[in-house]
Amino acid sequence: MDCKKIYFCFVCIGIIYSPFYSQNRISSFLKPADTLNVQRKNTVILTEAIAITSALVGLNQLWYADYPRSHFHFINDNKEWLQMDKLGHSYTSYQMGRMGAELLQWSSATKKQQLLYGAGLGFTFLTAVEVLDGFSSEWGASMGDVIANASGTALYVSQELIWKEQRIIPKFSFQKSIYAAERPESLGHTFSEQLLKDYNGQTYWLSINLHSFAKSSILPKWFNIAIGFGADGMLSGNTEKTYVLNDKILVRKRQFYLSLDVDLTKIDTESHFLKTFFSVFNSIKIPAPTIELTANESVRVHLLRF
Repeated sequence: MDCKKIYFCFVCIGIIYSPFYSQNRISSFLKPADTLNVQRKNTVILTEAIAITSALVGLNQLWYADYPRSHFHFINDNKEWLQMDKLGHSYTSYQMGRMGAELLQWSSATKKQQLLYGAGLGFTFLTAVEVLDGFSSEWGASMGDVIANASGTALYVSQELIWKEQRIIPKFSFQKSIYAAERPESLGHTFSEQLLKDYNGQTYWLSINLHSFAKSSILPKWFNIAIGFGADGMLSGNTEKTYVLNDKILVRKRQFYLSLDVDLTKIDTESHFLKTFFSVFNSIKIPAPTIELTANESVRVHLLRF
């Protein structure tokens, strides 16, 4: 999926959340209902439906309308970008689903409704985009993308069913790479574009809450260990094309990280505003000491890495 379509996913999240968080000074408004609040529930469902429909219509007009339609077809892009784009799909599907479920929880909808209609939000939206891709001659639906979308949703739902809490949380971080300046048309001209398009600068994490696996331990409830996945040396998704930078042939490399992290949602507070704030920003990895292992290179230690 084109990174601009991922951007639409986050716009969709913003549209869904804005009616509720624009009044974040009113603590009572942010407090989840004790019993089913039908008005809140209907508002959430209606807002989600409008947001998803608007985003799909916008995508169709902005990116698909200028290209010929075709019969529905699949493409195999699983080797591109060392699968960093697939991690982006999984992350986005998880976070959209988590937020959809939390909004239904805000209305005191049943757990079953939260998982069916909330947690599936990311998978539903991203799969609908794949359908649009499949009918476009410029792109094509990707089974790898569909599987990645499903994995993000499954990660959220399975933890709720097994543990009734999220012990393993996908997170995201970004650092500007040296490669965007070489191919800004592919990797982004501005920082905001690079954030979405430059896979060399992206890191996707699985942040694991240790206390939740050892509840009798003295570990702080918010203390996490994070395992990160990144890549380097990519100027395009094409694995067969060779690029040279500073008289050296670029070699695509996988990167693995081990770092400390914080589960913001485990920080005790009575403020519903802070709970809301922590929930939203718990999708981002905090800067912390990190060990980096890059393929065919020595281990590096970062005192502070985002």
